[in-house]
Amino acid sequence: MTSRTRCFFDIKIADTNAGRIVFELYNDICPRTCENFRCLCTGEKGRSEVSHKKLSYKGCVFHRIVKDFMIQAGDFIEARLIAKT
Repeated sequence: MTSRTRCFFDIKIADTNAGRIVFELYNDICPRTCENFRCLCTGEKGRSEVSHKKLSYKGCVFHRIVKDFMIQAGDFIEARLIAKT
């Protein structure tokens, strides 16, 4: 079995630490997608040509939460970020 990369989000709710979400990336199955996601987690992709914001999930808001199912976040292109990153 190939070693899989892991990355994480540290979550805050109203400036209170709420925990960590750890992602195991299936880079052995979809390497390009996983590398892109990993780079967006670390912020090493640079800046958007459109908004000039850093291409990173840091500071992004979860804009959709479905209990026991999923969360959606990551709208850094349109720069809808929380003020404090």
